[in-house]
Formats: sequence, structure tokens, C-alpha cells
Amino acid sequence: MDLLKQLSEALQQGDHQRVAELTRQAIDQQVPAESILDDGLLAGMNVIGERFRRHEIFLPEVLMAAKAMYSGLELLKPLLIKGGIPSQGKVVIGSVQGDLHDIGKNLVGIMLTGAGFEVIDLGNDVAPERFVETAIAEEAPVIGMSALLTTTMSVMKQVVELTRERGLSERVKIIVGGAPVSAQFANEIGADAHGFDAANAVDRVKMLVGRV
Repeated sequence: MDLLKQLSEALQQGDHQRVAELTRQAIDQQVPAESILDDGLLAGMNVIGERFRRHEIFLPEVLMAAKAMYSGLELLKPLLIKGGIPSQGKVVIGSVQGDLHDIGKNLVGIMLTGAGFEVIDLGNDVAPERFVETAIAEEAPVIGMSALLTTTMSVMKQVVELTRERGLSERVKIIVGGAPVSAQFANEIGADAHGFDAANAVDRVKMLVGRV
């Protein structure tokens, strides 16, 4: 397990080359892919998420850690698929129209991918219709929306209303998140869940998929 602790620490330092090297070592030593993911990569990313929330680190460090996470995840993906870790389903994610901030959304995407979901990332400044149309086209049971600006949060309500208008409320569940977004706001607009950080968002998405 010491190797996985080193992997977690290398990720926290944003050392993508070391993360790739340690991931390869763990694979060579036949450490289960799920353990490498959970106890190495995701463990490190959870620390980064917590430190970012407490303002101990800033965006550049988070981006470096995310890059390191990807370098390990690329090596693990074939094993996760081969190992029969079932796909949890598709999730459409994006930052809402008018909002160009996407670091939180990117972290959620990374962690959802790591948890076995197929992530369709629409990027930022995404119009309400695009969220809904993509969910229909991809037959995705979950839409995840992020906002960092209070002025763009109303777009989330528009997406919820659109899914209702098109009779999709039972088939497509909606999770919202971002610094100014609260559980109370999620409730007020009729969203199905609120993710207060990346790890929590993954838990909530799993819950939504389970009840769809």
C-alpha cells in the first residue's frame, strides 16, 4: 500500500511523470486496478479538492494535479474496462451559459470517468437546449451543471424546466454544483441533487443512476 500512498502524494504535487511511473509500477506489481484508482489517484484528488476548498491551494495547483490524474488514468483505463468494472452509464456535464469557469466541472468529469461513467463534457457557456438535446441524443440518464457566477445560476432552472416540458423528468435526472450553488437552491429549482464537491458529486450521480 506504500506504493499507492506515494502515488497519491505525487498526484498532489502535480508530478504527472511520477504519477505515470508509479501507476505503471503498481500495474506491474499486479495491484488491482480499482485499488490504484481509489487508494492512489482518487485519494490524492480528494486531498486536492479539500485543500482547494479551504483556499490552501489555488487553480494552478489543481490544474497540475488534474493533469497528473489523467496521466495515471490513461494507463488504468484499459485495465478498468478489461477488468469488467461495469460502465455506470452516461453523464452529460457542462458549465452553464454565460459561465466560462470550468475547473470544478473538469474535476467532477475526471472523478466520474474514474468511477466508471462515460462523461460527455460539453465544456463551458453551454445553452440550456444543448444540455437537453445531448442527453436525449446520447440517452444519458444524468445532466450535471456547474456555475461559479450567481448571475448564471438561473440557466440551471431553465434546463430543469426544459426537461419537464419535454416529458423527460423521469428519464433524465439533474445534478447542480459550483461555489455559489447550495442544496437549498437545487431544491428550489427542482433539481434532483446537489454536489458540494467533486467526490460528493460522484456519490450523488451514482445515487441518481440507481434510482432512474
